[in-house]
Amino acid sequence: MAAAHVPTASAAGATAGTAAAQALPGAAVAASAAVAAALRSRAREALRSAPAFTPARAAGGGGSCGAASASSAPASAAASAVRMPSPQRSPVGSPPSPSPSPSSPPASPPPSAPHPASPTPVDWREMLRRAQQAAGAEPVSGAAMLTDRFSRHHTYLRISLTERCNLRCTYCMPDEGVALTPGGQLLSTPEIMRLARLFVEAGVTKIRLTGGEPTLRRDITELVSQLSGLRPAGLRSIAITSNGIVLGRQLPALKEAGLSAVNISLDTLRPERFEALARRPGHGRVMEAIRTAVGLGYDPVKVNVVVMRGVNDDEVGDFAALTAAQPVNVRFIEYMPFDGNVWSDSKMVPYRELLSRIQAAFPDTPLERLEDPRGEVAKNFRLRGHRGSVSFITSMTEHFCSDCNRLRLLADGNLKVCLFGASEVSLRDAMRGGATDAELRAIIGAAVGRKRAAHAGMLQLAASPNRPMITIGG
Repeated sequence: MAAAHVPTASAAGATAGTAAAQALPGAAVAASAAVAAALRSRAREALRSAPAFTPARAAGGGGSCGAASASSAPASAAASAVRMPSPQRSPVGSPPSPSPSPSSPPASPPPSAPHPASPTPVDWREMLRRAQQAAGAEPVSGAAMLTDRFSRHHTYLRISLTERCNLRCTYCMPDEGVALTPGGQLLSTPEIMRLARLFVEAGVTKIRLTGGEPTLRRDITELVSQLSGLRPAGLRSIAITSNGIVLGRQLPALKEAGLSAVNISLDTLRPERFEALARRPGHGRVMEAIRTAVGLGYDPVKVNVVVMRGVNDDEVGDFAALTAAQPVNVRFIEYMPFDGNVWSDSKMVPYRELLSRIQAAFPDTPLERLEDPRGEVAKNFRLRGHRGSVSFITSMTEHFCSDCNRLRLLADGNLKVCLFGASEVSLRDAMRGGATDAELRAIIGAAVGRKRAAHAGMLQLAASPNRPMITIGG
């Protein structure tokens, strides 16, 4: 499939901040207070006037985005495929695949084949052997299980509930799509709960549910309810990161089940640009989800914005204006390299430039630095007098590896200790292979112990194998 055309920022549609993009911090800017007021007005109007979400009904009665037929475990590899790569294409560095003979059936991957873009996980038995050799007869438990060799204690677990998504965002989903893990190889709810219990007992205090798109898992409300049962063991927060397409109608039940915090991904305030970036319609539904979250009392509602130069960087001021009267935390994320998203450092807008653009768009409103809690990846600011705040995720230009407290449990059961690391171990295979809780703790502890001090840097990361973002969950 050819890459979708994404409109570039034009001079006519740029905000006041765009004109100052080339200016050094502290340089004089010509933006006026009237421009800032106009930005606030446009943002309020976008939030207020976006159409309410009314589910479209297809001929077969299903929802237009496939949510009506979503399940936590697709029945087969064929059912879970999302635009398999063309037979003519081969992985980079591999010779072209030979054409099958007319008499032979089409080749199919073995049942346990890994995701085409994922690294082969370390064998769990080998990881267990290493752990047992290192610890001797001493069992691994508690804080030691979650503390690496650089004394970083990991209290935040991100759990991907599915690899499926009802959008096809250009920075997340490769143009040719991805072959999703067969349903039987995804973690079941009892498996997720078993691992969540072990992590919480060892010291995890926050769990975030991601995807793919986590709201496509049919039992997500029940799962949140079960996770809430871990609060007596020390779990304090259950959060979700969603694209917002179907979140709005699910939020009341999720809140009742115990959902603590909400992040909604939205990379543009312009409906036509949304469709080009997401390769699907749905801008009004996302805006409605933000309104619903605010109405339910989530404070703040976090809005994740991946900023790409020449694509949506002319909307930085508009997004900052969203924070004027609403309890919204807009989180500007530096564009990061993942398999299939054709990353380029020229498309990445550095945090300090974003900071300058916001100050240029609001020249009469000081941008005040807020305190960052320990383990917080974002740099947090507030425009004076605004109810909400803005934050910057600076993974590329000013990494936060020294304070990293995050681990990732992927939908296929692999434990990923670094967002940019290629080393994974399959906890699913360990559980299905008969591992005891003590052995799972040892495997987790050994994996955490192998975590590196820091990632390699953005240019090296761009050349290193990883997964597409859709199968990691951020």
